Formats: sequence, structure tokens, C-alpha cells
Amino acid sequence: MPDPNFVAWFRSVAPYINSFRGKTFVIAVGGKAISGPLAKTFAYDINLLASLGIRLVVVHGARPQIEEELRDRGLPSVFHGNYRVTDADTLDCVLHAVGSVYLEIEALLSQGLPNTPMAGSTIRVVAGNFLTARPLGVIDGVDMQYAGIVRKVDAEGMRAQHSLGNIVLQSCEGASPSGEIFNLAMEEVAEAVAVALRADKLIYIGDTAGALEADGSLIEELTTEGADKLLKRGDWLSPDMRRFLPCSIRACRAGVGRVHLVGYNDDGSMILELFTHDGVGTIVTRDSLDRLRDARPDDIAGLLGIIEPLEQDGTLVPRPRERIEQEVGQFTVLEHDNVIVGCAALYLLDNENAELACLAVDADHREWGYGERLMQAIEARARAQSVRRLYVLTTRTAHWFIERGYKPAKVEDLPDRKREMYNYHRNSKVFVKNL
Repeated sequence: MPDPNFVAWFRSVAPYINSFRGKTFVIAVGGKAISGPLAKTFAYDINLLASLGIRLVVVHGARPQIEEELRDRGLPSVFHGNYRVTDADTLDCVLHAVGSVYLEIEALLSQGLPNTPMAGSTIRVVAGNFLTARPLGVIDGVDMQYAGIVRKVDAEGMRAQHSLGNIVLQSCEGASPSGEIFNLAMEEVAEAVAVALRADKLIYIGDTAGALEADGSLIEELTTEGADKLLKRGDWLSPDMRRFLPCSIRACRAGVGRVHLVGYNDDGSMILELFTHDGVGTIVTRDSLDRLRDARPDDIAGLLGIIEPLEQDGTLVPRPRERIEQEVGQFTVLEHDNVIVGCAALYLLDNENAELACLAVDADHREWGYGERLMQAIEARARAQSVRRLYVLTTRTAHWFIERGYKPAKVEDLPDRKREMYNYHRNSKVFVKNL
């Protein structure tokens, strides 16, 4: 028997499919993930994204493979800061390790066995000299030799490959105009590529589910300012997160739409992060995902989605769609990641009095303080219109309003216009706040 939840889930991802088609994602994955047990399913997920018309650049690292090469040859592994000090012998190990990882990823993305998610796929993976590198030089007196940074990205060349339907596979090495090859940090390559392409998303696949607090709890969202603060105090952050966060901050500030930090230890984490509203990792944005604004006519469907469940359980007075369409200008909405998750309305009753009505928050977001933010927004809107008293009528949330400064009142205290409309059958409690 098919899972009855499948149809509902499949329908729920349709907005993401429509939104992502034709967009550019840069995915950064380290060598540890490629050598791990979930490498094959990671390839399946890449195939899924490509099949949906998403333009992909996959940037890969090879840190553990380089370490293994160095051990096999009896060579030391030397780092200065986040960079590997790369002499000629080490560079030889780097080239060998990076080449082997590239071939492994290419093979993973070329699977087409029946009864697998990649059956019948026609994914083409291409690489090229899309990066120009330059040496890091001498840092704190240490000659970094063949360790380098990205000098230039051939964004037009990558876009040309995307127009042909190809996935671009970019390694963590690059050549200089003089023909020298340099070892690059994978996370910095991904950042540079994402910035050059003006990517819609940059996705880092790391060693934890995302950025974590000291107690191990997941931080679901970070602004660039918040990420800066976390880096300064977050001694507990994993090695990958300490490398990824600075790149995430710079990428967002340089115009990349969103940066996602997800883990490689959980199967399907990238898909769950991208195709569910709450995600499973950390999202980094330049500005907060939350936005308060005045409602518009095209918000009617979103408003109904928030209001109708509360009308059905009796918390709110039922409002015909036509009335909401007529009164949409009275509403303030709160968006989270471009999805309406809360609303409230301000109805002027006379020159000095108004009503705070239809305060509603989506059930999945009620613990985030959105109700209070909407209340404060309506109060500020009322003050701006010289309202002196704000009334609330409620049947279920009396204590919530009392805790926020509203005082009990009588029906007789209501302004004439509102008192004449009072529904004695609902027997709503009346509260007032002096502004």
C-alpha cells in the first residue's frame, strides 16, 4: 500500500521545484563525504537537483585523501592557519589525491543502473580551466609555496556549460597564468565560484548538521552579523564550520542569495534542507529571514491559510474571503523566508480608538515570538495614526494579552461603532490598552 503521506508531501514541494528551476546552486563537498558511506546517495541527490533544471557547480575537496598520500610517502602534513604549506613534494600528493577524488565523483554521477534513482539519467559532468589561481606568498614569515587562492573565475565558461545542461565539477586546484599549479582551499573555491556566478545558493556539506550551539543544539538561521559573533565566541564549532562560516559571511555580503550548512552524516540532508520549509541545517543570509510588512492583494491566499484553521476551531470570528479582500489594507503580515507565517489587522473605530483584530500565527511558528512582534507592529501603526486606545476582543487568549499590558474592560466601554457590532453569542472578553 503506498504511503498516504506521499501525495501531500509531493504537492508540498511543488513551490520549491517551480522556484528552483533555472537557478544556480554551488555545492561544496569535502573528501571525507566522498569517501563516506553516503557518497552514493549524495550522487543520487545531485542527480535529482539536475533533473529539476537546477544549474549546478560541484566543488570538491580532498583533505583526507591528501593526508593519506602524505602518510604513504612518509611526508609531514604542515598547516599554517587554515592553509596547507605546500612544497613540491606535497603538491605532487595533492594532485594525485585531487585527481582520484575527481574520478570517484565522476563515476558516482555516471551511474545509471536500473532500479536506482539514476536509472535513465543523462547527466553530463564537465571540468575545465575555469579557475585562475595565484600564490598565497609569505604569511607571518612562512612561505606557503604552492598554496594559493583564487584569482579569477571564468563565470561565462561555466554558464556556457550550464546552458548545455552540464554539471560543472570543480576541483580544489588551479593554475596561474604562468602555468604553475596551486593547492586551493575547497571552501574558498566554492565561495569564489558562487560570488562570480551570482549563485542563488551556496551549499556546504560538513562534518556537523550545521552550525551548533555549545550544548549541541542546531542554530537554524544566522545573519552575517550573527555568524560573525558566533565565530568570535564559538570555540566549540567543528573544524568544517570554522572554515565554512567565514566564507559564508563573505559570500552573502557579496551577493550570493543564501548559504546552507548541512551535514554529510545524515542521508538526504541536502534535499531536506532545500525542499522543506524548516530545513535540517543552518541557513546564512545577509539580512534576517523575518520581515514585517503591509499586506497586499496577492497575499489573500496566504492570509486565508493562516486564518482559516483558527476560524474552524473557534479562536477567530469567521471572515468571508470577500471581506478579507476588501480589508486587506488593514492587515500587517509577517513573512519567514518569503512565506507568510502570521498576520494581524488594525481597524480604526473613531478618531481616538482602534481594534487589534485577527492576530494569528501559523501553528509551526508560535514558539518564535511572532505573535508579540505582530502585536507591537499593530500598536506602532496605531500610534502613527494618533490612536489613543487599542481594543482587543478574544475568547481564547485573554491571559496572553493581560501579560502584555492589556486591561480588562466591559462591552459598554467599547466605542459605539464596535459595541453595536458585538456578538453576544460568542461572549468575547474585552481588553484595552492605552497607547
